[in-house]
Amino acid sequence: MNIIQRLADELGVRSAQIEATVRLLDDGATVPFIARYRKEATAGLDDTQLRQLDERLGYLRELEDRRATVIESIREQGKLTDELQAALTAAETKTRLEDLYAPYKPKRRTRAQIAREAGLEPLLDALLEDPTRDPATLADAYRNSEAGVEEADAALEGARQIFMERAAEQADLLGQLRDVLRDKGQLVASVVPGEEQKGAKFADYFEYSEALQTIPSHRALALFRGRSEGVLRLKLRVPGQDDLEDVSAMGLCDAMVASHFGLRDGGRAADGWLLESARWAWRVKLALQMESELFMRLRESAEEEAIRVFGENLRDLLLAAPAGTRATMGLDPGLRTGVKVVVVDRTGKLVASTTIFPHPPKKQWQASIETLAGLIREHQVELISIGNGTASRETDKLVQDLRRQYPQPAVHSLMVSEAGASVYSASELAAREFPDLDVAYRGAVSIARRLQDPLAELVKIDAKSIGVGQYQHDVNQSKLARQLDAVVEDCVNAVGVEINTASAPLLAQVAGLSDSLAANIVTHREQHGAFVDRQQLLEVPRLGPRAFEQAAGFLRIREGRNPLDASAVHPEAYPLVERILQHHGRDIHSLIGDSRFLNSLAANDYIDAQFGEPTVRDIIAELDKPGRDPRPEFKTASFKEGVETLKDLQPGMLLEGVISNVTNFGAFVDIGVHQDGLVHISALADRFVRDPREVVRAGQVVKVKVMEVDIARNRVGLSMRLADEPGKPAAGQRDSNSRSKPAASKKPGKTEKQPAGKQANTTMAAAFAKLKDSS
Repeated sequence: MNIIQRLADELGVRSAQIEATVRLLDDGATVPFIARYRKEATAGLDDTQLRQLDERLGYLRELEDRRATVIESIREQGKLTDELQAALTAAETKTRLEDLYAPYKPKRRTRAQIAREAGLEPLLDALLEDPTRDPATLADAYRNSEAGVEEADAALEGARQIFMERAAEQADLLGQLRDVLRDKGQLVASVVPGEEQKGAKFADYFEYSEALQTIPSHRALALFRGRSEGVLRLKLRVPGQDDLEDVSAMGLCDAMVASHFGLRDGGRAADGWLLESARWAWRVKLALQMESELFMRLRESAEEEAIRVFGENLRDLLLAAPAGTRATMGLDPGLRTGVKVVVVDRTGKLVASTTIFPHPPKKQWQASIETLAGLIREHQVELISIGNGTASRETDKLVQDLRRQYPQPAVHSLMVSEAGASVYSASELAAREFPDLDVAYRGAVSIARRLQDPLAELVKIDAKSIGVGQYQHDVNQSKLARQLDAVVEDCVNAVGVEINTASAPLLAQVAGLSDSLAANIVTHREQHGAFVDRQQLLEVPRLGPRAFEQAAGFLRIREGRNPLDASAVHPEAYPLVERILQHHGRDIHSLIGDSRFLNSLAANDYIDAQFGEPTVRDIIAELDKPGRDPRPEFKTASFKEGVETLKDLQPGMLLEGVISNVTNFGAFVDIGVHQDGLVHISALADRFVRDPREVVRAGQVVKVKVMEVDIARNRVGLSMRLADEPGKPAAGQRDSNSRSKPAASKKPGKTEKQPAGKQANTTMAAAFAKLKDSS
């Protein structure tokens, strides 16, 4: 099966769609461009399908390249048979291909190879062919002092080494063993003696086991981190194999090896030696190989899931509702060093900066209020953005006092995550943007701007520093970077970018634009003034027709010559809009936003050789609401007055908060006490929840009930099922959600059952550490 057909089968689409998409990708088209402006070619594949296609295309092409290399290598050895070539051609994964190649792969000089050089392979073949022959008697004829084989036992040991290596090269046997171990294998963890105190955060896994196929990603990554830190020992346990009291007995995997070679205990002279060789092959050679491989696959699978979770959280954060073009004050709270204050105008330009000292030791409370009030009046501030770090609630109190003393002009204040602000402050980008501004104030600027437009500001920060990941430092960094880059690119292009105000980092995320082209656009803008139409982009150095084609539809000019430049209508489709205007005798200004008229248009009336029905429909929809923002309406959470620290919390309290992070085991909520609370997956809804993202998203405002408070460990258990009562089992929650709970001090093979509501409460504490310890 060729790559095109295989991709079509995997994605459940027609091969013609795949073929057209691959051609576009190979020609340099970006995923956002293809998804938005080439629907006729792809028959409407969306950006998610296109990302999957692009990823799989790379894998399958690597597989084909490797297949060609393997076949050529075996052919050069003169060992390529028609049957082997057919098997290699049919291999659908890199693992299967490498299994088939194993017997022919150039090897270092192994003990089995030394035995072959000593002429001992015929001894093994003779015993396999006729088990009635006595091994010791037969081996006596293979003694060879020149090759170091002095005794018959040494000859038999050499033959056994050859058997073990041969077993490790049987592709079908390896595949069968993998399948059985995946289905039946268990990962067993134990603490390294003496490391109990050092590894206290891994206490849940000091005596623990779980089936390989049920371990969720966050748990697997915690286990592997425990091993890498020297706290945990991990091993693969095989029921029916490792339970044997008699080490000479045949276990499940031993028996599979023996069966593959047709070995059995028939009372013949060589049966005992051959079966012992099968046991050795598994226990000495294959067991460690299989354990290493399956643990590697478990880790890879866990990493993929963690990367997916990170990407989804990042998408939610980037597409959070913007407060919009309003003058905003940013406060970066501090105690001894004071509160850094900045004001940015409606375009995000810094217009004022200062420091106030309302908190101990200086306690300049009223003077600080007067300073803030003066800045608000002078710059017509409408919003106050408060970083949620140290002294944030104390600073929020200051702002509330300010609003009581100076109710006019009315300002709204809210807490925002300051994750990554310090990273931005010290970055080269911040230094270029604010060369004369003290680094302490740059973070406050970021805090203010991320309220105005989270997307535009957060693209300046390494996504791994934004604080929405799950074990992000433990996963494959190149895969993580690719995923996060794709998410950022999709989000930026879904929203569109105002070319006359966008920063270079934001422009660099537009389809078709590189860092250098983005910098050139900004330089051109500074030297020649604002762009008045999209065609002026072609005047930017090194921005040619190809880049223009990819980028133009995602760039906006709000007050340009052509109203279409403020929309997502691509310049290549302007002639189509002109046809519509001429056909109905309308002008563009009267047409845009005329919903009744636009809804009456029949897309089929305007289809031609270049534009099909999907594109025409998109254009009509865009004319109705040009440049519409897909992000939700701006909303804020109201933290409860008087609840500022963990000590202020009481079980049963109803609070409002903001989802700060979503994981596979639940969601963390900022309730304004400097420590996010956890809503376990079992407490997200009054129904079974398979994935927390079915219910919540990062940035979402939610109502929660406090279920438990652990001040000693800085942990808060919350529930979004407001009818739940702390300490009591909750009705209606299915036990299935308990699968997401980390097992605490669980002995191998031992299971426990609890009422669902009690389960939800007791699992919260164990789940808390999974994300916070991963950062």
